[in-house]
Amino acid sequence: MADFLSEWYDWIKALHIISVIAWMAGMLYLPRLYVYHAEAEVGSELSETLKIMERRLLRAIINPAMMAAFILGLCMVFTPGVIDFGAYWIWIKLFCAFFGLGGMHSYLSRWRKDFEADRNTRSAGFYRKVNEIPTVLMIIIVIMVIVRPF
Repeated sequence: MADFLSEWYDWIKALHIISVIAWMAGMLYLPRLYVYHAEAEVGSELSETLKIMERRLLRAIINPAMMAAFILGLCMVFTPGVIDFGAYWIWIKLFCAFFGLGGMHSYLSRWRKDFEADRNTRSAGFYRKVNEIPTVLMIIIVIMVIVRPF
């Protein structure tokens, strides 16, 4: 397995980056849809259209992209000689990816179910603020991976 990971490392890394880009695109767009949905009348044509858009975005793009990013990321972590686990940057990156973005993903999924059932109680302003969380996490992750300050 180690030989396979080493031989295919560049492809694994490329596919990981592609997956992360797709995941982040969805994680940035879905809260924006929630802003519009929170402002829409329950049962309106706009509300029903947004439900479809949110469900498709989550199921067709965000969920598969997250799973691919995690699986490919783990493949990179287990590639011999790639990661120095004594460095702090990798732990900060992994924490932000798994608990930060993964947790945010979980909340976005839960909130979609609230919208689907017409149970949303949060304001458009709440979702505008939430929309910034994936951006901040992305910035931290990119700095950890590229600059490796710790």
